[in-house]
Amino acid sequence: MVSTVQNSDVKQKDEDQAVVVAVTFAAVFDAEAEDDRDVYRLGVALPLLQVLQRVNERLLEENPVEHQLFDIILITTDTQQQQQSSSIINSTRHHGLEVGRFCFSREDDFIESLVQNNVQLFLTTDGNEALQATQQGVPSALLDKNSASCPSDQLRVVLCQDATIQPNADSSGASKKSAQSFLTRLGQIRQKFGMFNSPLCFTIVTSCGGKDSCCSALKSLRSLGVSVDEAYCLGGAPRGPILSILRPHFMLSDGFSQLEG
Repeated sequence: MVSTVQNSDVKQKDEDQAVVVAVTFAAVFDAEAEDDRDVYRLGVALPLLQVLQRVNERLLEENPVEHQLFDIILITTDTQQQQQSSSIINSTRHHGLEVGRFCFSREDDFIESLVQNNVQLFLTTDGNEALQATQQGVPSALLDKNSASCPSDQLRVVLCQDATIQPNADSSGASKKSAQSFLTRLGQIRQKFGMFNSPLCFTIVTSCGGKDSCCSALKSLRSLGVSVDEAYCLGGAPRGPILSILRPHFMLSDGFSQLEG
């Protein structure tokens, strides 16, 4: 059974135009570290949630009636956590997190909860959940302590050629279509700003091949409406060093089911 509760502290987003991002309780909060004020300490997803809020603010500065905003949903499948739903809601309020809805479901129903809420990107610390979601056509990404980026006013996204242009052979047709749809929505948001001082930055990294491979990837992304700010053709070199410099909030790669920072 899936239960969704709206957050009365947050203005609800347009269901038809919002870019819905679902994040698990385990990514947002540290379940083992609750202080005496009934408030959970923050987890690895904090920098990403903060920058998504900042992008929304910038969009509304450009257009006060903008409807294409990021809509954050917090999901938990833990029965004990669900029994402490007031602590979860109080914690988001205490930390100033713009979570629009809280979704409570059983572990075997969490895919249904993503579909019911029209989730376009699912963030979790559980690799199995990320894989299940991707296989069911919901773009997903895995967060861990190494992927947490430093605070920033700009959402930094790295696009891996394998994920955006040539998805994993194991990826379903629905997964590929959903991934491309999500990238198109990001591209539409990016286009609302000029070339400079944008709250979004897209970087493409091609691990194999040379200039031709990189150009092909750029053209494919352009066909989805995604304007790339930077491109790196690694020619087989490891991508770790460049990622340590770029420090993206997330990287879409390996079949669109892994997030690295």
